[in-house]
Amino acid sequence: MPIFRGCHHPGVAPACALTIGNFDGVHQGHQAMLALLRAQARQRGLPSCVLTFEPHPRDHFAAVQRDPSLAPQRVCTLRDKLDDLRRLGIDQTIVLPFDRVCSLPPQEFIDRVLVRGLKARYVLVGDDFRFGSQRMGDYALLDKQGIALGFDVGRMNQYEIHGVRVSSSAVRQALGKGRMDDATRLLGHPYTVSGHVLHGRKLGRELGFPTLNLRFAHWNPAARGVFVVHVHGLGEAPLPGVANLGVRPSLDSRDANRGRVLLETHCLEWPPTLGEKGGYAKLIRVELLHKLHDELSYPSLDALGAGILRDCQDARAFFAQRR
Repeated sequence: MPIFRGCHHPGVAPACALTIGNFDGVHQGHQAMLALLRAQARQRGLPSCVLTFEPHPRDHFAAVQRDPSLAPQRVCTLRDKLDDLRRLGIDQTIVLPFDRVCSLPPQEFIDRVLVRGLKARYVLVGDDFRFGSQRMGDYALLDKQGIALGFDVGRMNQYEIHGVRVSSSAVRQALGKGRMDDATRLLGHPYTVSGHVLHGRKLGRELGFPTLNLRFAHWNPAARGVFVVHVHGLGEAPLPGVANLGVRPSLDSRDANRGRVLLETHCLEWPPTLGEKGGYAKLIRVELLHKLHDELSYPSLDALGAGILRDCQDARAFFAQRR
């Protein structure tokens, strides 16, 4: 799936069937919309295209107003979002910096981005879609302009599971409260974080619990705490583990974490063929299956080691119960 930073790249398809959104989490509602988009694209003989934004529009306004509380908790990183779009069969994705379009009047957004930039022949939006400066554009305006400018407009109503609307907000709420089964139901799969394994301070190794460190490239993840996990990408079968997602209350101001959000995963079983350092730089995918507790601050390294040991015991008990 080609990915373009901006809609005027020479490699962008000369026409497309398009949908627009943040797609944070790519949950089951998003998946239903993308399936409809692909069907409409096939019917018209067009490539399917997603236009998404990075950073999230609310991140942009939080920075402008210097109010971090306005920024949403992030369900997924850009990497995971793009991987999901690729897996779901989208033909191309446009990642547009939101500050380039947030001040455009709705008509100019249609003319510059949809018509001249992407040459959209079909545009699919959600029932609450708004666009343009001060969110003044809506479905009615888009549909009217589609008739005038030669593109079709479709609208998808809300997607529900057992009478509950599936939304990124609902996923954030489930993750924030540690309801991983609810998050799985909304997403259609276990909540996952992926990335390349990074070098850290090696504190876990010193304590006897070496970790695989992934960076979560946003300062405010929807999920935080200590989780029972499955690790994919280190062998044919997933490896059981326990992981901490967050900033890890620091024991040392020189900590390599330096306040960044990391997913630090200790595998309960380590393939001997990998060797002690075999995980570094590998691309892995970590499924968060069950939350054990929130992040904890420990007064000493001994207390930290004892805490990790308890987490490992609890994780083993979780897997034993599942078996």
